[in-house]
Amino acid sequence: MTAFSAQLSFPLDPFQIEACSALEAGHGVLVCAPTGAGKTVVGEFAVHLALEFGGKCFYTTPIKALSNQKFADLTARYGKGSVGLLTGDQSINSDAPVVVMTTEVLRNMLYASSPALRGLSFVVMDEVHFLADRFRGAVWEEVILHLPDDVRLVSLSATVSNAEEFGAWMETVRGDTTIVVDENRPIPLWQHIMVGRRMFDLFDTKAQAARPEARIVVDQELVRHLKQRASLENSGSWEPRGRGRGRGGSRNNFRPLPRPEVLAKLDEEALLPAITFIFSRAGCDAALNQCLRSRLQLTSPEQVEQIDEIIERHTGELPKADLDVLGYWEWREALERGLAAHHAGMLPAFRHTVEELFVKGLVRAVFATETLALGINMPARTVVLERLVKYNGETHAELTPGEYTQLTGRAGRRGIDVEGHAVVLWHPDLDATEVAGLASTRTYPLRSSFRPGYNMSINLIDRMGAEDSRTLLARSFAQFQADRSVVGLVRGIDRNDVALTELRDQLGGADGEYLEYVALRERIDNRERLLERQGREDRRGEAVTGLVSLRRGDVIAIPVGRRAGLAVILEPDADSADPRPLVLTEDKWAGRISAADFPSPAASLGRMRLPRHVDHRTARARRDLASALRSSGFSVPGRQKRSKSRAADDRELATLNRALRSHPSHRAPDREALSRVGERYNRLLRETDSMRQKVAATTNSLTKTFDRILALLSERGYIVDGNVTDDGRRLSRIYSESDLLVAECLRQGLWKGLGPAELAAVVSAVVFESRQERTYPVASGPTGAIRHAITQTIGVWSDIRADEVRHKLPLTREPDLGFVDAIYRWARNEPLVEALVAAGDQGRALSAGDFVRWCRQVIDLLDQVHKTADDQQVSNAAAKAVRAIRHGVVAVDAA
Repeated sequence: MTAFSAQLSFPLDPFQIEACSALEAGHGVLVCAPTGAGKTVVGEFAVHLALEFGGKCFYTTPIKALSNQKFADLTARYGKGSVGLLTGDQSINSDAPVVVMTTEVLRNMLYASSPALRGLSFVVMDEVHFLADRFRGAVWEEVILHLPDDVRLVSLSATVSNAEEFGAWMETVRGDTTIVVDENRPIPLWQHIMVGRRMFDLFDTKAQAARPEARIVVDQELVRHLKQRASLENSGSWEPRGRGRGRGGSRNNFRPLPRPEVLAKLDEEALLPAITFIFSRAGCDAALNQCLRSRLQLTSPEQVEQIDEIIERHTGELPKADLDVLGYWEWREALERGLAAHHAGMLPAFRHTVEELFVKGLVRAVFATETLALGINMPARTVVLERLVKYNGETHAELTPGEYTQLTGRAGRRGIDVEGHAVVLWHPDLDATEVAGLASTRTYPLRSSFRPGYNMSINLIDRMGAEDSRTLLARSFAQFQADRSVVGLVRGIDRNDVALTELRDQLGGADGEYLEYVALRERIDNRERLLERQGREDRRGEAVTGLVSLRRGDVIAIPVGRRAGLAVILEPDADSADPRPLVLTEDKWAGRISAADFPSPAASLGRMRLPRHVDHRTARARRDLASALRSSGFSVPGRQKRSKSRAADDRELATLNRALRSHPSHRAPDREALSRVGERYNRLLRETDSMRQKVAATTNSLTKTFDRILALLSERGYIVDGNVTDDGRRLSRIYSESDLLVAECLRQGLWKGLGPAELAAVVSAVVFESRQERTYPVASGPTGAIRHAITQTIGVWSDIRADEVRHKLPLTREPDLGFVDAIYRWARNEPLVEALVAAGDQGRALSAGDFVRWCRQVIDLLDQVHKTADDQQVSNAAAKAVRAIRHGVVAVDAA
């Protein structure tokens, strides 16, 4: 360690010394520390040890861009002969003693028992917290579980709140592991809220110093200012009418400070360079365009020359004919002014140019999606958050403390800045106390996403057989966490069992008459609840049917609630699941109603003539139409009788009630007191049964899934008598989300006879995933051969899905035809603009970055098809397809 530290330009921090000392002493290490703290120094020390003692070190990262970055760093330090790179589509000096690779590459080497594993002494797993990633996280656990016992593991993670739990699991599966946790940021982080053009500290540091027992103290000047602003907001007098905030102005009319003015203010406060996180690609591009329309210039003429040189180096090989469609000139102008966007929709060459310019201080303001926070080395002096809500793929959700910490962790450049700054932009819905809670909470629990799939299961069976595979799955972090949750449930069950015994004794013991009476009452309660639920479902079904039948101009009566009274249908809704027609009520309210507003079915009272176009958003239109509705002569009908309840005619309930009344305990003098005890007994019994079901579902949950997969694979001939067949070995070499579907298509010869471009088109259907839900004709595609192959592929998918439903397994994703035309055109060397438009949606072309990313994923699967297909024609077509796709923008900057 003395020799290693002498090579560094800075002294080691205490946590780095602790981790390196443990590594030198022969231990594995888990290092959890904040972004920018210098965790990678520990990984670099493992490289140093491997070279010093003649061993080998694999340095793994989650993404290719990080692998390339680390390869460049290590090559600069140790020379080209000592360092190699393996990223799936790149292989440089793979026999070197130090090889940088993506984690998937190492996983595949382990399953293939690659000879390259011989002599391996260290594996560095950078960003190991990626094992929580729901799409790719399982790869990390597979590597940790499969690595030979004599390989020392160096795991580098962002700060997680359950580091001890993760470390305890590492101890059980990897042996002696030293856990090093450092929660101190190397650069202090100051939190601010920017209100209009004024910058406020979020925390009152003086008050917190005086009251250390107080958890958080929000800056009082900020509190006073926001109260004053809220008061003026309510009176509508905060800003002049010219800014859209005249008398009666409210949060609906709020206009945020334009981005150029935000950046100018940060520049004035010496807080650039800054990353502004905006949680959508379109939002990042719009923010950049807003700045381009302004006069904002953040660079000098000398810097522009340096920027142009770096741009040429990264993009000089791009075809000149494609520059316009790529938006090259606007992108270049932004860079020359010190501005950029950064997101996955950008061309990789553009994205990498931005990264290099930002690190060199030549780009001073970047608008980025949160993907930048995952590993890319782009620290800034300041991080700006415009909103604390983001779309998570299903809904708009508030940022978690962990996400807030991850994003703001980019602020503060080690060796450059003495402090970092996090700035949240104020808007009327922002609560400063909630921001303070986010900024002061350090919860980022690591949750395993490990689940056995087809490829993993077949590889496990082939390597170690079913029993040892079950043992390995039981050792996973996922099962470790599940078992820990079971411990608490089992304790709860034990406590409840003691309490149930005591209550049972109060009821006369297990054989007492009253326990039978209590059970009878419980059955009656359950039956009544069931009938009430069915009654609610019936009433909702009737309400839905009534709403679906309504047409434009129908007048109805809303029976209950704040909107009770007459209403006219402006826009009907035929959605049979949840109809929400747009209505206008007689009190001038316009909005959508639902089945919840109708305890009795909605029915038309008659019709009313409506203008061809009703702008319900304007007060005048609402007022005029409401007046017409009130004078139309319709009236709200009298109170309708509710339909008879199901319970009144239910024979089973009547039988149970008769049995209850005739039971001897029904006439006991202490019946009511014992009934209360009986209710507690039944409630506790229900709770305990629920806990037992959770334990049963959790215990050995992974091995149950594994056994179901084995049953399906055995039915399909991939496993016979516990042994993997030739078809199974093909499946073991296909790493895809739709691995079984690909294996079945190859086995059944569905892709035979296709030309290279046609094969690329069909393969894209099992790779591509549209950002929005879209529908296509089943037999979609530019040629008859493509349409036929896709139809057959979808047929196989349908069969697999039926098997998965029967075996209670996760369902294979449906083939998506959204990239078929685009990749076919590209593989036939048609212009880029044609391919982008062909892959677009709702008139918008696919972004160049997405196009390149999907092309490379298709290349990856085609390469697997080339290596695994038994049919030589299919194998050759796949190899030719790879070459046909890898040209133009797809070939440039292939990182």
